[in-house]
Amino acid sequence: LNQTTRLASSSALLQVLFRVVTFGLNAFTLRYLSRELIGVVNVRLTLLYSTVVFLAREAFRRACLSGSTKRNWTKTINLLWLTVPLGVFWSICLGLVWLHLLEVPDPSVVPHYQAGVVAFGLSAIIELLGEPFWVLAQAHLFVRLKVIAESLSVVSKCILTVILVVLYPQWGLYIFSLAQLLYVSVLVMCYVIYFVMFLGSPEATKKSFPVARMKALLPNWVEDETFVNWKEARLTWSFFKQSFLKQILTEGERYVMTFLNVLNFGDQGVYDIVNNLGSLVARFIFLPIEESFYVFFAKVLERGKNVKDQKQDDVAMAANVLELLLKLVLLIGLTITVFGYAYSQLALDIYGGSMLSSGTGPDLLRCYSLYVLFLAINGVTECFTFALMCKEEVDRYNFVMLALSFTFLCISYFLTHWHGSIGFILANCFNMGIRIAHSIHYIYDYFKESTYRPLTGLLPSPFLVLIYIISGVITGFSEVFLCCDKGWMGRLIHISMGALCFAATIITMFCTETKLIHFVRSQFLSRYMKKGT
Repeated sequence: LNQTTRLASSSALLQVLFRVVTFGLNAFTLRYLSRELIGVVNVRLTLLYSTVVFLAREAFRRACLSGSTKRNWTKTINLLWLTVPLGVFWSICLGLVWLHLLEVPDPSVVPHYQAGVVAFGLSAIIELLGEPFWVLAQAHLFVRLKVIAESLSVVSKCILTVILVVLYPQWGLYIFSLAQLLYVSVLVMCYVIYFVMFLGSPEATKKSFPVARMKALLPNWVEDETFVNWKEARLTWSFFKQSFLKQILTEGERYVMTFLNVLNFGDQGVYDIVNNLGSLVARFIFLPIEESFYVFFAKVLERGKNVKDQKQDDVAMAANVLELLLKLVLLIGLTITVFGYAYSQLALDIYGGSMLSSGTGPDLLRCYSLYVLFLAINGVTECFTFALMCKEEVDRYNFVMLALSFTFLCISYFLTHWHGSIGFILANCFNMGIRIAHSIHYIYDYFKESTYRPLTGLLPSPFLVLIYIISGVITGFSEVFLCCDKGWMGRLIHISMGALCFAATIITMFCTETKLIHFVRSQFLSRYMKKGT
């Protein structure tokens, strides 16, 4: 548990540090780009890249991270290398669709579209070359490697983008193509360099690391044995069918925008900027928690066994951690929902100027603040559910995801025609709500034959709920009368009102959620408190 919380807390804090730099560089870049160019890069081309990467590796990651680290790693590594040819296949197929079947942007507004498609498809293949390294690092809880590699690659990408945008703005998509290729190259090289230095070192020997040399990280045929572990391969196939559907649900609005042309490229650009701003907390906090504790639950509890057949000490620990995680992400989500409503317009005005703070931008970010609450709860509940589901349960869930995918796409299409880009966020809230309901039902059934009730973590203190309501009312009136056309003095007073309400909320948390505060202090913050003493 301590290693898992170290991984989650280190991931969150280091990502915040590096992403602050990225945040500032992106805000600077916005002043030099058109909304149409942002829309093509952040929606159309990024969707190509994320689709190829997700379809090629997501199922392999989930299957290969399940179970103990004591396994035949040669077969696992062989299985992971299959992500590369799979990535080549998806990159070629989807690249042809992006080039020949989708609407091509006006070359005078967004030049070099074809080069952008090729570069983003190639970048997905390059990133897949590092998949065996990533899985090994994640399975053995290498605390800093993943975060530092991702942070360095993101910062490198942003710095190159800023330089090229300022010096050669006429290059168009060439700028983002070069930056994307630099990003994946730095990412993969960080993993390769780390393992070159780590393998064979005294530290690796001390940890009894299962891989002794770099050659073992390449595909190897073991004589008189199968090339891969067929149990892992079958589980991968089950997760692959699920991942295909999950990708549609995760990126559904971008698929609707890309294939149905419900928004022009300029509106897509504004939507994506707001979406990225709104998802900062999900990337900083929720995703590291979800990834780290998926590994924790998968190791503590055995997949496919009911609660009575598990070790009861492990069940008690898992139930306690799940309850506190649910409470933690619930309170973070509620805080963002309450305060995000009154400060969305101000945040967009500071970040991107009138291009973002006028029009639908503020309403988009307000709705996204509510969506963050759904994201928070869904991340933890699905993290536990996927760590415990057996192959048959995963297959059954695939049918649920299939129906949900079709429903979600239909709702997205109709809500967008009814309420513009806000309809995408409302459809996402519906999608997450259904997924949360399924996961809660699974968790309830799993623990009903035990004395543990981890779902009580979704019930905050009534007094804390009252403070949230009062804070929402006060900051809402403050925005109406003080922000954002009343000058800087009005803005400062509005910010001060929010700071006082936020302080009151935090103090109430410390008084009413003592068990959670102890968990956060003893697990997530312990290593940093020790460093300071």
